[in-house]
Amino acid sequence: PGAPFSLLRRTAMLKIKTTIQALFVLYLVSFSLLQADEKQVLETLLTEFLAGQTEAHHARFWADELIYTSSNGTRFGKAEIMASFAESTEDTKESEEPVTETKYSASDIDIRLHKDHAIVAFKLIATQDDKVIQTYWNTGTFAIRDAGWQAIDWQATMIPQDGDS
Repeated sequence: PGAPFSLLRRTAMLKIKTTIQALFVLYLVSFSLLQADEKQVLETLLTEFLAGQTEAHHARFWADELIYTSSNGTRFGKAEIMASFAESTEDTKESEEPVTETKYSASDIDIRLHKDHAIVAFKLIATQDDKVIQTYWNTGTFAIRDAGWQAIDWQATMIPQDGDS
């Protein structure tokens, strides 16, 4: 008398176990796709920021509580970065010499997601007249906000001209 009930119970448990496994696999696949999307969002944000270098790009990119440690060892925040735009506008008005534009790009981009934060490491390449003038290793910590990803911490390290290490 107990055998059919036992068989039904085992069959039901097997179906439940199979369903749970399928849901778990679906979760893992969707999580991987979401991570890939977020990595692409961060890479696009970085690429557009480096290509733009406008006051609006900086206002969007840096979080208000930013801690930026430059390659020369100075530490400052977003307020100082934003103030530099007013200073550079005044300097440009006073200067009669043409300003050589420095362009920035990134290579070796490594993005690692951690819940609501991300680490973005890359090689920053500074060029003038299509000639590389300096390279830096940069690492930024980003937090996701209502407005999207913003850098809350930044570290820049100058790469010696004679090497890539």
